Amino acid sequence: MEMDTIAAISTPMGEGGIAIIRVSGPESIAIVDKVFRGKQALSTVDTHTIHYGKLYDPKSGEQVEEVLVSVMRAPRTFTREDVVEVNCHGGFVSVQRVLELLLDNGARLAEPGEFTKRAFLNGRIDLAQAEAVIDLIRAKTDRAMKVAFSQVEGKLSTLIRGLRQNLLSAMAHIEVTLDYPEHDVEEVTQNLLLSKCQEVKQEIERLLNTAQQGKILREGLSTAIVGRPNVGKSSLLNSLVHEEKAIVTEIAGTTRDVIEEYVNVRGVPLRLVDTAGIRETEDVVERIGVEKSRKILQQADLVLLVLNYNEPLQAVDYQLFEAVKDSQVIVIVNKTDLPQRLQLDEVRRRFPAQRIVFTSVKDQTGIEALEAAIADLFFGGEMQRDDYTYVSNVRHIYLLRQAGRAIDDAMAAIHERMPVDMIQIDIKRAWELLGEVIGESVGEDLLDQIFSQFCLGK
Repeated sequence: MEMDTIAAISTPMGEGGIAIIRVSGPESIAIVDKVFRGKQALSTVDTHTIHYGKLYDPKSGEQVEEVLVSVMRAPRTFTREDVVEVNCHGGFVSVQRVLELLLDNGARLAEPGEFTKRAFLNGRIDLAQAEAVIDLIRAKTDRAMKVAFSQVEGKLSTLIRGLRQNLLSAMAHIEVTLDYPEHDVEEVTQNLLLSKCQEVKQEIERLLNTAQQGKILREGLSTAIVGRPNVGKSSLLNSLVHEEKAIVTEIAGTTRDVIEEYVNVRGVPLRLVDTAGIRETEDVVERIGVEKSRKILQQADLVLLVLNYNEPLQAVDYQLFEAVKDSQVIVIVNKTDLPQRLQLDEVRRRFPAQRIVFTSVKDQTGIEALEAAIADLFFGGEMQRDDYTYVSNVRHIYLLRQAGRAIDDAMAAIHERMPVDMIQIDIKRAWELLGEVIGESVGEDLLDQIFSQFCLGK
């Protein structure tokens, strides 16, 4: 497989102390050598060394940048190709000039995710590990980062390969049975196949049981904060993010649009959405905000319904009770620093005790209880286990479910004492589906789709 040489900016755009331009491919060292002047030509230096020098435009002779250049020779690199990383000053102009200089001298601008794609195509990592790279970049909490990192290191891949080996062993036994029927007792084969299938099915089910938690860690919980105007929704958001993100006043209807912010709640990434207070209003702008709130309420993974301890329930509250009855909801009874006027018996009649949290955002009380309720609702204490292999990728979940169904079909065929060559069809189907998780059999179109989600320099 022949590949050209690619280059891209690997650090975020913007002003910073340094920026890195990564170059990978068979001509990477030669291309950078054309524009680099240091004590030694880069073609003569040892691998995995860093060299100080300056970059010059060969056409004009003009100095472009002062740089540190890292040289890493194949195969001990991320892409298993020769890789050069140019460290320059981290300004818009300087970074762009260095990249253009490299492109003018023989490199091609990398496509999104092309460095990681080359690592996969060159056998450095499998597809599950490659997909975990983007999860690692996008991780919003320490726990999400740990899950992604374990997949980058191949924990999920190792488990999938073990399952495939189990199925391969079963298929090999079937082949022997078909080739040498006189040496086999049919019942022994049936029992062995059933045992192998049960082992694989059990492990697939365990992985799928982590799917909800894995998806939450990967994507975050879409969390809508809803309630009547002036019950403390914006104050709650500010308290959770530890920053004055939303305007807070005594005037009802202050929040007229949707405010979004990510927050880490005990390792759970929440995409908090502070919505406009839901009420009937003649204000055109506020009415648009209320309509947005209603739509977000329908789409949210978690609803934080805020009530005012100091006011009796109103018609809008009862409407919200109906709107959230099929959602995962935690009721927050706020403003407990004020006298009680809320009909708590009515609230407790509609919601379980563990879903009701009492807070005073003003006094910063009850926030820890709210965080505990969120973690318990979605993880039930299992979040604390670090030895889990979480499945978080939608593609992986789909393939595992399909593989589980194929195993079910195989076990049903075994119980019906069907011929082993018929059973083998379902076992082989499960083996192929598990192979798609790690990229053993995958089409070019799917690869392009997966790696198009990456940034240019990764």
